[in-house]
Amino acid sequence: MFEGASNYVLLNVSGAFHSRYMKKVAKEFDTYISQFTFNDFEIPVISNLKARPYKNNQIKNVLVKQMYNSVKWVESIRYLMGKGVEDIVQVGPSNVLTSMIRQIKEKSTPLIVNDEEATVQKSGETTVNLAEKFGSEQFKKNYNLNYAYIAGAMYRGVSSKELVVAMGKAGFMAFLGTGGLPIDEIEESIQYIQAELLHGEAYGMNLLCNAHNPEKEDELIKLYIKYDIRNFEASAYMSMTLALVKLRINGITKDDTGNIIIKHRIIAKVSRPEIAEQFLSAPPERIVKKLLENGEITKEEAELAAYISMADDICVEADSGGHTDQGVGYVILPTIQKLRDEIAKKNSYKNRVRVGLAGGIGTPAAVASAFLMGADFVVTGSINQCTVEAGTSEVVKDMLEKINIQDTAYAPAGDMFEMGAIVQVLKRGVFFPARANKLYELYKNHNSISEIDFDTQERIQKKYFKRSFEEVYSEVKKYTNSLKIEKAERDPKYKMALIFKWYFRYTTQLALHGDDKLKVDYQVHCGPALGAFNQWVKGTELESWKNRHVDKIAIKLLEEAMELLESQSKRILNEEI
Repeated sequence: MFEGASNYVLLNVSGAFHSRYMKKVAKEFDTYISQFTFNDFEIPVISNLKARPYKNNQIKNVLVKQMYNSVKWVESIRYLMGKGVEDIVQVGPSNVLTSMIRQIKEKSTPLIVNDEEATVQKSGETTVNLAEKFGSEQFKKNYNLNYAYIAGAMYRGVSSKELVVAMGKAGFMAFLGTGGLPIDEIEESIQYIQAELLHGEAYGMNLLCNAHNPEKEDELIKLYIKYDIRNFEASAYMSMTLALVKLRINGITKDDTGNIIIKHRIIAKVSRPEIAEQFLSAPPERIVKKLLENGEITKEEAELAAYISMADDICVEADSGGHTDQGVGYVILPTIQKLRDEIAKKNSYKNRVRVGLAGGIGTPAAVASAFLMGADFVVTGSINQCTVEAGTSEVVKDMLEKINIQDTAYAPAGDMFEMGAIVQVLKRGVFFPARANKLYELYKNHNSISEIDFDTQERIQKKYFKRSFEEVYSEVKKYTNSLKIEKAERDPKYKMALIFKWYFRYTTQLALHGDDKLKVDYQVHCGPALGAFNQWVKGTELESWKNRHVDKIAIKLLEEAMELLESQSKRILNEEI
């Protein structure tokens, strides 16, 4: 117990304060005090953890750490002596501290400390939050952010309008998950967000490539331009589309000093260098020419397009929830950073493209690692799905708060089913991954449903679909355009694809609506970052999703990432922690 000590004294105390045995309690205390806001100091207060005055931006952090670290009474008194303090009065009963202070003053010399940061600030001054120091200053300036941290879009409004507003008000930015939402619902969400964020707070919209239906992509961009949306997360692009180039070029102009002003900022989510290269380059000349010929852009916009890149920022997406190329962040990030630098040398673009990281960001260690690798910003996803503000059902959140890092799996992507694209989804407690993979296997190996053996057909209709193939096809015809239905009538394999893809739509709706009786059929896009987050907050108030607010967990991740970097830097340099 006492690690080989030959003698010890029992202390009459209420708890094992200032020792490592209080670490677990300190975590709970950290969660508790995070709900409070501390005013700035009016007089200096000496921390017995550091033997220095508290700094306004470190109050909570120091209060928590002093619970499980030794206190520095001798150094604290020496510090006061060095500042010329002669009279130290004990407030409260007994004279234990008075006697101890007298002995310290008799046996110690003053501690002289020069050039200290002011702790009590003048009126109008603001404190510097260490979490704000992460990332690119230009990135934060361009988007009007306090933190280089973004909540990425999650489809069908899982990254909801409430989530976007909460992040914006806290000095972050989030993107509305517009994928799969009807245009009128997107418009309502935009109106809600703009009514809530009235003071220049940042927010953005997701722009999901729609290769099979470019008209919808164009319709969405027209809506964004109508409401003067400025920030966009472009995802799932394999090449530059007419609509995306139009959005990028729309409204670019020169100011009085000759600088190019870009109206629409694009953060491009990529996981492959060849896609990143397209976003790092100027808008394709052939597309610009076509837009000009169609009268969709002005001559000035067409001329200026040659001097800008397609994206302001690149978000390197490592293996993540939802659509994924299963990339490794440690491999992709430096590769695309180098590509960015090489392309920048060849061109004279007015904007320097910044590079951030997404995928696997769920713990302070992951955040710290990303910034150590030179990421200009980080983007979180899965962890935000299990918060109060997320636009999914409470049943799903109850399931997600319990998962570990091994509780996800890969399945076919419903929107890119025929191409064999994959998504990462929840595995624990559901049959969806296994059933979705079975459907794709059947699709690959058969040219029509009629070729599938009778027993398998029966199992799919009864266990998977809960209805017949004919009933499913009737539903498909209600939301599918007539040209596709005509093709399905001529092509049995295409018809099979439409029927099988209905299952992905069905399982998503079950999860979003929270039908408790059909939990095993839920399709929930999720990555192992959430499992890692769950383990990190285990035993604290944040173990329950009902206490998880998207902005609060963002700040906690950043603050503890900074603390981790500080402690690890000292360890590496062989300094005392």
